[in-house]
Amino acid sequence: MTALAQGAEPFAQALADLERNHRLRTRRVLDSPQGARVREGGRELANFSSNDYLGLAGHARLREAAHAAIDTYGVGAGASPLVTGNMRIHEEAERRFAEFCGLPRALLFSSGYAANLGILGALADRSAEIFADKLNHACLTDGAQLSRATFTRLKAS
Repeated sequence: MTALAQGAEPFAQALADLERNHRLRTRRVLDSPQGARVREGGRELANFSSNDYLGLAGHARLREAAHAAIDTYGVGAGASPLVTGNMRIHEEAERRFAEFCGLPRALLFSSGYAANLGILGALADRSAEIFADKLNHACLTDGAQLSRATFTRLKAS
């Protein structure tokens, strides 16, 4: 047996244990856009696990807007806006969102996870203390730890 195979043996055993205890997770391969219903392997399934709460992932107007944005701006920003500059479409989205909220400015993040990392890092520093429920989403825990604030996790009730 090679050294690589010997090193992989504990992982193989752990996977076998998970499968034996019906705890082995596998990824589904979807044949449809996200939505209240999805297709997988020829079956239509109710989707109770999506973050697409408003059902907009496959909305025709958003698909059209995405196609137009790709035609105008391409498919990537190239780097962080601080490195290469903010794209006009992002600046416009932030301006319109701020206007919608009645605020002078807005900063949009690419995901809720990124927002929580950025917000906690901006609002808390080594002199702050953050109290959090142990059942909070990982993005809040990660953001609190990255902020370098004193981080106290409370027992879940």
